[in-house]
Amino acid sequence: MQIIRATKTAEQAGAYYVRIQAMARKHQITLYAEFDEHDTPETKYIVVVDDYLPVATCRLYAIDNERVMLGWIVVLPEYRHQGLGTLVVQEAEKWAEELGYRTSVLESRDNKIHFYETMGYVADYSQKIVGETFTCYKMEKQLK
Repeated sequence: MQIIRATKTAEQAGAYYVRIQAMARKHQITLYAEFDEHDTPETKYIVVVDDYLPVATCRLYAIDNERVMLGWIVVLPEYRHQGLGTLVVQEAEKWAEELGYRTSVLESRDNKIHFYETMGYVADYSQKIVGETFTCYKMEKQLK
């Protein structure tokens, strides 16, 4: 497995591939719903590649000078339960720290909260986000 900090178009396409294969197909999410104003050539992505195949991803972008948003943390179904979700989050946090961010923020699906709590994130249950596909809660973690 190779971890890539995707800065080139081909590498970013790997992140998009994972999202479409793992989420858009399973949950019938349209391209316009899957991709938003934060998916730009300047957006940062972590991509895990197994040989030639992109298998996991995480997106990160600035909220402000102190906080970074992690999102679209996705692992292909056949690669789940191998620690790749943890791996992409940890690499995104490391990159965010190197860029000077102090707090990592994410919006967790309600059934994934425990996963993020094991990595030090704290849920704010007053910050409930009800979307068309999922119910999520805002979570935060102080970076080192």
